[in-house]
Amino acid sequence: MSGGSAPSQAPPRPHEKQAAAPAARLRTVVLASLLGTTVEWYDFFLYATAAGLVFDKLFFPVANGTVGTMLSFATFAVGFVARPVGGLLFGHIGDRIGRKRTLAFTMGLMGVSTSLIGLLPTYQQVGVLAPALLLVLRVAQGVALGGEWAGAVLLAVEYGPEGRKGRFGSYPQIGLALGLALGTGVFALLNNVLSDAAFLGYGWRVAFLISLVLVGVGLAVRLKIDETPAFRAVRRLQELPRSAPLVEVVREKAARRHVVLGMLARWGEGAAFNTWGVFAITYATGTLALDRTAVLLAVTAAALVMAVLIPVSGAAVDRLGARRVYLVGMGAFAVSVFPAFWLFGTGGPWAFAVALLVTLGLVHASFYGAQGTLFAALFATPVRYTGMSFVYQMSGIFASGITPLIMTALLALGSGTPWYACGYLALTGLVSMWATRRLRESELHIPTGRALAAGQHGAVPDDRHTQVMA
Repeated sequence: MSGGSAPSQAPPRPHEKQAAAPAARLRTVVLASLLGTTVEWYDFFLYATAAGLVFDKLFFPVANGTVGTMLSFATFAVGFVARPVGGLLFGHIGDRIGRKRTLAFTMGLMGVSTSLIGLLPTYQQVGVLAPALLLVLRVAQGVALGGEWAGAVLLAVEYGPEGRKGRFGSYPQIGLALGLALGTGVFALLNNVLSDAAFLGYGWRVAFLISLVLVGVGLAVRLKIDETPAFRAVRRLQELPRSAPLVEVVREKAARRHVVLGMLARWGEGAAFNTWGVFAITYATGTLALDRTAVLLAVTAAALVMAVLIPVSGAAVDRLGARRVYLVGMGAFAVSVFPAFWLFGTGGPWAFAVALLVTLGLVHASFYGAQGTLFAALFATPVRYTGMSFVYQMSGIFASGITPLIMTALLALGSGTPWYACGYLALTGLVSMWATRRLRESELHIPTGRALAAGQHGAVPDDRHTQVMA
């Protein structure tokens, strides 16, 4: 009415407040897990990019270029050797005192280690002390990441609503793609705006020092969340592991079986990512003599496509089950290896980019989005952090860490042709398919797929722990 006061907006009803709070909390959980893994993977794979482009020149300046590259990749591999140490250490802490505090510490450790790498003197300045310090900080990176991945996945999966655990489990996995995209993107930008001398002199350091800013943002979000409902329930019921969580893991026959099969299922994924995201950069700029900036931009674009498609894989998990989605994706990897390297060999940057968009952007996303939920299903809640960390990080030594070394050696064995290396990659995919098929749905601890949609728990009851996952 004219001249009347505008009606005031009705305050939200109590039930509306209660409905909004969980949704807001879930958004914070998703953001915290995604930011955390993005920062951790940015830091970890920033080293991988630098190992192929910078460190062989600044920290391992030997006459033979192949030897220098392999020494640089050897320090890259050391990070994977350190990751099981971090996985067991922080897995133990995470299963004892909770996911939240453990994840805050791992993020801080990674940020400090990465930033210090950006401040290191070179071999020319301090001699052998330079690679020694680089090695120490790489170990610290590995320890930090060893405790990060499982905790971030659990944060999402254990908060995930029934019927959406697959999608929630895929969100932290996006951090791998975004971390790689940030790392290669920052290097591509610096390489493009700086001369070669400036890039080698100080430009690469900027990328490492940026980690401090990213860690600050990640910690600010991560510290806002509560402990996961699953862990709170275990603590309330006084069902924390009475002995070391690792002892509890190996005590049960099904858990021991899941450790072995999980590590083999991980082999193809680790080999795939470290081929497309790490080795391919050195292969393209060295053997194929492609432009460095074009190569980095191709990896960045493929990683961004992967980030977009990972939630699609997570949604498929909620309909079909994590085991089935992972199995199909791994099969696609095994058959794509030879065509991808054939396309690499056509010699142009566009061919290289197309091959990466398919292998890293599409195929890798198809199984990586399912991996977190699948691996979380291998173990019961009280020992889940330790079990997941052990499987993922211990297998990382042979599945991920030594892949660039193996690929470089097989490339040399083939006199520059990639077919021996392709055979190795296809083999890892086939082994992972076999191991995934051997996982029994009846022994998984987190029901996924149509059983969830129907409200049925087709998996073995998680000693009362599956019930508190939602």
